[in-house]
Amino acid sequence: MIIKALGLALAAALLPGAPTPPAGPHQCANASARCDGSIDVPLAWENASSERLSVAFAWIPAKGADGTVVANLGGPLPALPTVPEIQRILGPVLERKNLLVMDPRGFGKSTPPLCPGTGLDKPETIAACAKSVGPKGAYFTADQASHDLDALRRALGLGKVSFFGNSYGTLYAQAYAARYPGSLDAVFLDSSMVMDRDGYARWPSQVQLDHLDLVCGRSKACGALPGSASGTWARLVDRLRERPDPEVSVFQTSALSGVSEPVFGRESTAAADAYLRGDPAPLRRLARLIPKALPPDNDPHVAGYLGYRCGDGTFPFDRLAPAAEREAQAVRYYERVRPLAPYQITDIFPGIGSVEPCINWPTPRHSPPRPPGQALPAVPVLVMAGDFDINSPADVARSVRAFPNATVVRVPFGRHALSFPPGPMGDCVRGMLRTFLTTKQVADQGCSGENYRAVGAFPQQVRDVPPHPARKLSTAQRRVLAATFATAADATARRNPNGYFYTRVQNEPGLRGGQVTFGQDITLDGVRFVRDLRVSGPIKLTPDGRATATLRAETGGRTHEVTLTWTAFSTRPSLSGTFNGIPFD
Repeated sequence: MIIKALGLALAAALLPGAPTPPAGPHQCANASARCDGSIDVPLAWENASSERLSVAFAWIPAKGADGTVVANLGGPLPALPTVPEIQRILGPVLERKNLLVMDPRGFGKSTPPLCPGTGLDKPETIAACAKSVGPKGAYFTADQASHDLDALRRALGLGKVSFFGNSYGTLYAQAYAARYPGSLDAVFLDSSMVMDRDGYARWPSQVQLDHLDLVCGRSKACGALPGSASGTWARLVDRLRERPDPEVSVFQTSALSGVSEPVFGRESTAAADAYLRGDPAPLRRLARLIPKALPPDNDPHVAGYLGYRCGDGTFPFDRLAPAAEREAQAVRYYERVRPLAPYQITDIFPGIGSVEPCINWPTPRHSPPRPPGQALPAVPVLVMAGDFDINSPADVARSVRAFPNATVVRVPFGRHALSFPPGPMGDCVRGMLRTFLTTKQVADQGCSGENYRAVGAFPQQVRDVPPHPARKLSTAQRRVLAATFATAADATARRNPNGYFYTRVQNEPGLRGGQVTFGQDITLDGVRFVRDLRVSGPIKLTPDGRATATLRAETGGRTHEVTLTWTAFSTRPSLSGTFNGIPFD
């Protein structure tokens, strides 16, 4: 009955039609400073007499504004808590543009359905949550949220707006563009969701070992390792499954294969190769950052999340099939296609119901975020796509062709949420974003996250390190110099401005001994990158990546005084300094 009743609501849900206009201007419309408020909207926009929901928003007007930016940073999650981050990202844009942020229905202050105790890691709880939420769960979707947004736009008396969306925010932007093309003057998409032919969004559950191949292929040292990077990783997974290691779980390796974290991109392939050759230290060091199994899920907004994910997404099962048949279809898909290869589902998730949680969430209503064939506005659209995002730049480009004036800019070695991180890449993307929202012009600044090269074989002793080509030094001294620099570079790599795992690490054991402390300086205390060399001293690292180190290197009963200066985050770091007072460059 639920499927039949909700399935009747189709045509009006796809296109804007004639939504009921707001009763009058909202009190925030005349505000001169931030104004937080809400509007009432129908649960089902095609049925004006349906249950009412309260949708909350923040309105931040600019003095003498010449336009308005609507922003959503993704999730799907509450949006109002992200206002400070949005303001940081947009920066000077907000001197002349108003900012409008709406909590999507079902999240935060916008009538969230609550299901205490429900978690994506507990698929048996999802069906109970869906039953508790009832038929209205089919209306926590991007098509309905787009109607909410336009009602809010009209309540504030706004004309055309620009939309800045990141991640799931790009889906909201595309849904809004499909229904209200005349209400937009520009769209900026960061890390865009990809739409399938049926108008629903892809939720790819896949392991992307090709990213390891891409990073390794750009490095002479990594390329010299035997076999392909993806093949080495597959052998590592097989080894750990056959011979479990209490310090490295198979689950942990699934996270370590994600090269959007620069340290993982730099070291994972070489660490896997070392492990298979009997040197577990590099891989075990990386694994310490990752929990050994999927952490418990305790998101209080899980019902709203499932409403959007399931109502907006496309999956390897029939949307209208009962749960048992959905599960059978999903199992057959994962057995046939193996998108998680070399992993099995249970290596990463408790079961099929966790990797595909929408199996147990009914989706009776036809609600594609971007209906097939729907004309999209011919406004300027700028799309930033990183190599290491969930969706490849090529897939993103194919998806956004539906926008007549879309420009897609690939960011080499770029991660998800390109406009977020500090450092040169984030600054560059934010610069393009700000220029675009201000002028509607695309100023490609060559943004890139490619600021490192993957390492090759991990040395275990000084004699394993190729000597530095410094003049005036003996071969033995040049090896000590090279090993000392490798120790310092290994430490500074953990402060790559494009990273996220290591930003919260304050100290870490050296690869083979000693301690690295990350503070105002990076301090090495007897750090052993190779077993027979101890390195101590401070490394100063400037925001632009200039590193200087004053170090003491001890090996073979001798102590050497070494100073180093280099560019830490570069594909070709230039090194100069002194070795026992002898200068080199």
